[in-house]
Amino acid sequence: MEHFLDQVINGLQLGFMYALIALGYTMVYGIIKLINFAHGDVFMVGAFIGYFGFAQWGLPLPLAVITAMAACAVLGMIIEKIAYRPLRYAPTISILISALGVSLFLEYFCSLRFVFGPNYRVVQRPFEEVHWSLGGVTVTNIQVMVAAVVIVMLLMLQYLIYRTKIGMAMRTVSYDHDAARLMGVNVDSVISITFAIGSALAAAGGVLYAIAYPQIQPFMGIMPGLKAFTAAVLGGIGIIPGAVLGALIMGQVETLTAAFLSSQLRDAIAFAVLIIVLMVRPAGILGKTNPEKV
Repeated sequence: MEHFLDQVINGLQLGFMYALIALGYTMVYGIIKLINFAHGDVFMVGAFIGYFGFAQWGLPLPLAVITAMAACAVLGMIIEKIAYRPLRYAPTISILISALGVSLFLEYFCSLRFVFGPNYRVVQRPFEEVHWSLGGVTVTNIQVMVAAVVIVMLLMLQYLIYRTKIGMAMRTVSYDHDAARLMGVNVDSVISITFAIGSALAAAGGVLYAIAYPQIQPFMGIMPGLKAFTAAVLGGIGIIPGAVLGALIMGQVETLTAAFLSSQLRDAIAFAVLIIVLMVRPAGILGKTNPEKV
C-alpha cells in the first residue's frame, strides 16, 4: 500500500508539471482556436534559462524562475506576432504548419553550440533533496515545492481571469472577436498577453521539471509538450479546470503504469486512455458539446 501511495504522489508531481504546460495550450486554443505546437519548446527554453539562472548566474531560485518566466513571456509574444498573427485569418492548416515550423526552429536553433548546445546537461539542484516519511509514505521537499508553486500559480491565474479587466477581456475575446472589438477591446493585445501568460507558465513548469528530473537538452520539450496537449484534450481543451484535471490524470496513468505494469507501456496506455475518453466524450471530460465554444 505504501508503494502505491508513493507512486500516487509521484504521479501528482508529474501531473502538476503537465498542468502548467497544458494551461498554455488550453488558453491559446480557447482564445483563437490555435494548437500552438511550439509551446513544448517554450517549456524547454524556460528550463534552460532557469538552469542558467540558478546554476551559472548565481541567482536565487525564485529569481531564476521569474527570469525564465519573463524571458519566455517575451518569447511567446514574439512567436505570436511573427508566426501566428499574419496568418490569423488563413486556413487552419497554414497556421498548424507555421506552428510546427516554429517548434522545429526552436529545437534546432537552441541545439546550436553558441545557444544551449546539443548535449544533455546535468542540472545541479540549488538545494539538497530531503525525504520525509509520513505514515510509511515518502514525500520529498521537491514534491512539496512543485505542488505549492503550481497551486499558487493556478490560484493567481484564476484570479487574473475572473477578477481582473484583462481576464474579462480574454473571456470576451474567446467568445467573439468581432463583438469584443465593438466593445472596445484590443483583440491583438489580448491575444498577445494570452501567449505571454501561457509561455510564462510553461517556463515555470520547465524550471520545476529541470529540478525534479535533473537533466535537460534542447529536445526535452517534445514529449512533455505532447503529453500536456493530450492532457488538455483529455480534460476538454479550452477549459482551464479541464486542463488541470487532464494533466493530473495523465500523471497518474503514466506513473502507475510504469510502476506496476511496464515503463515501456506508460505512453501507450496514457494515449489509450485519451482515446477511450474521447470515444465516450468527444469534447473531453469537462468539455461542452457546443462546437462554437468547447
